[in-house]
Amino acid sequence: MAKEFTYMGKTLNELQQLSLEEFAKLTNARARRSVVRGLDKATLNKVQEAYNAHKGAKPGPTFKAIKTHSRDFVIIPQMIGLKFAVHKGNSFEAVEIQPEMLGHRLGEYVLTRKQVKHGKAGIGSTKSSSAVTAK
Repeated sequence: MAKEFTYMGKTLNELQQLSLEEFAKLTNARARRSVVRGLDKATLNKVQEAYNAHKGAKPGPTFKAIKTHSRDFVIIPQMIGLKFAVHKGNSFEAVEIQPEMLGHRLGEYVLTRKQVKHGKAGIGSTKSSSAVTAK
C-alpha cells in the first residue's frame, strides 16, 4: 500500500482547500515572503482557471501546458497535476507538477545551462599539440 502524501502534516486535499495566506504559513521563509508579497497575477489567474476547469479530472493529453516566463513562481497546491511550459532562455521546457514540488520554484526544475562536454584539444591549445602533425 502506498504511503499517502503529506506536507507539514496536511494531506493533499486539505492543502488544496487552504487559501494562499494559510499555505504560506506552512512554507519556509523565502517562499512565505514571495507568497505574502504577491505572486505573478497573470500566472496565478491561469493557474486558478486551469484548476477550476480540471478539478477532479485525471491528468492526461487533454491538459494544455501553461506557458510562463515566471521562473520564480512558488509552486502552490492548486498547481498539482497541471503542466507548465517554463522558459529557459531560448525555449520552453515542459514540467508536470508533482506533490513533492510544493514550496519550491518553477525554475528549479528547468535548467538553463548546458552540461559541459569536453572534446579533444585543438591545435595550439596545449604545448604538445604543436608536435602533432596536421593532416
